[in-house]
Amino acid sequence: MKRKVVVVLTLIMSAMLFLMGCTQAERVSYNLSEEADNFNICRQIVVVNNDTGQILYEFEGFSSINVDEAESQLEITSEIGDGKYCKDFIGLNNETTYVVTQIDASKVDKYHYEWHLLPEGNIVQFGIKVSD
Repeated sequence: MKRKVVVVLTLIMSAMLFLMGCTQAERVSYNLSEEADNFNICRQIVVVNNDTGQILYEFEGFSSINVDEAESQLEITSEIGDGKYCKDFIGLNNETTYVVTQIDASKVDKYHYEWHLLPEGNIVQFGIKVSD
């Protein structure tokens, strides 16, 4: 019986220390990541050539991102309609950098999705654009 009490008290103390160790910024960051992974936050993703500064890709949508280091790629999964999803891949290397920016989702519709290829600075739009 004493052993059970000691185990329970140890678990309670461990949980309290764990919760006290989290800062508000860490909790908010975690919550924002979870919301984005559930397609509730609109993001803009830009891929830039490090050598020239040229923007190679520009992407906007309600998306979850994952960096697959083994495959050297950025995986972007997007909700493009009610129960409709698509997945895009961007190869990563020493010559490219990507930036992910959160966009205020309250100002765009839930299924906003755009993808732009920007060779030589000229905008060539491809893919799909879905909107209510």
